[in-house]
Parts: sequence; structure tokens; C-alpha cells
Amino acid sequence: MMAATRRRPLPVSIARRAILIAVLGYLILPMVAMLEFSTRGARGTRNLDAWVAIGSDPNLIDAIVTSLEIAALTVVGMLLLLVPTMTWTLLRVPRMRRVVEFLCLLPLAIPAIVLVVGIAPMYRFLNTFLGGSALTLAFVNVILVLPFAYRAIDGGLRSIDVPTLADAGRSLGAGWLRVMGEVIVPNIRGGILSAAVLAVALVLGEYTIASLLNFDTLQVVIALLGKRNAYVSVAVSLAALIFAFLLVLAIAYLAPGGRSRAPQVEEE
Repeated sequence: MMAATRRRPLPVSIARRAILIAVLGYLILPMVAMLEFSTRGARGTRNLDAWVAIGSDPNLIDAIVTSLEIAALTVVGMLLLLVPTMTWTLLRVPRMRRVVEFLCLLPLAIPAIVLVVGIAPMYRFLNTFLGGSALTLAFVNVILVLPFAYRAIDGGLRSIDVPTLADAGRSLGAGWLRVMGEVIVPNIRGGILSAAVLAVALVLGEYTIASLLNFDTLQVVIALLGKRNAYVSVAVSLAALIFAFLLVLAIAYLAPGGRSRAPQVEEE
């Protein structure tokens, strides 16, 4: 006999559906408006000229490639900085956990314009050796993403017993690098993927620092493009939003427990 399932009270179910509809409307309606605007024709007819123009603008393509490269470097740098530091702090110096948390959350309290004033001399020094490459923005983006990535990775570390797993790996003869790569990282995959998505979303949406430092990233080129062709600018912005949305769906699928499972039937 199948176990009886409890039904939620009707008012609670209606309230949750109403909240879900309101949230979806708040998120989807602007995207629908952007799609409607980007497909307007000169004589009121619908066309995809703005979307086709995305692939024909070399400056825009270069900006997209540059932003994706910066995002990849930012994700790698953020993970190499946070995952070993947070794990080592948790295992060896737990009293420093609050200090690490404070340092990671500090960028939230510093305005972007202040960060630019502080790092401008450093970028003049970097430009001497790296030739003024926009990829150097990965350094400052790693700092900007620290508050969000810290929370995501910290949630993953809190969900497992890190000391026990690390001691078990060490007792079996594994070194610290192997314990980190084969024991800790697979168990916090969900937190790492969430932190990576947040980093990519921040890089693709960052405008202030790139503009003030005179680098042509995606958002800077979109702002310049909007002055001469608003339709293409809105089309690119919508494409970036869709890309971020697909990343979130990918994380929901790849994260532990994200894949759909067949319902189990309980028998009495």
C-alpha cells in the first residue's frame, strides 16, 4: 500500500503560487520587453536584424571574447585563492575564520570608484609589463567577487565534516594536495559551481571599473553601442541575461542532488 501523502493547506498553496508568479513576472516581463524592442523594424515589422548584427560587429565580438576570458581567469583565481585558504583555516586555525570572513566581505563596503582610485597606480605598473591587456581586470574582479564566492563556498564546507574527511584521507597516505583535489573539492562541488556562476555573472555585468580604467569589456561596448544603435545594444544585453540564466540552470543540474530522481514507492 502506498504511503499517504500530506496535502498542504489550500491558502498556503495559493500564497506560494502567487509569490512565484509575481517573482517570475518581475524577472521575465523586462526580458520580454527587451525582446520586443530588439525585434522592432523600421516600419513596424518584426525582424532579427539587431540579433544578426551581434555577429557582424568585430568590436562587439572582441568585447564578448575578452569578457569571457576575464571571467574564466576570475573563476580560476577566485577558486585557487578561496578554497585552499578556507579549508586550511577550518582545519588548522579555526580562530582566524572570522578574520578571513571579514576580509572577504570587505569589498562590499568599498565603492567601485574608491577601488579604482586605489588600484590605478598598480595598473600603471602592470601595463608596463603586460602591455595594457584587459585580462588584467581579472585581478580586481577576484577581489570584487570575494564576498559572494565566500558565502557559496562556505555553505559547501559547512555541509560536510571537513576535519573527518581530511583526517581519513591523510590516514590513508594521501598528501594535502590529493586530499584537497580528491576529497574536499568533490564534496563541495555545489558551492564551487555556485561561486563560479556568481563570478561569471559579476564579470559580465561589471562596467564601472572597466570604463574608468579604459578597457573595452562587454558592458563598456554595450554602453557605447547604445549611443548609435539601441536595438543591437538591447539585443546584446538580453543575450547576456539569457547566458547567465542558462548557467544557473546548468548549476542546478550539475550540483549534487540536482538531477531528477525517480520517485520511490514506499510499502507498508
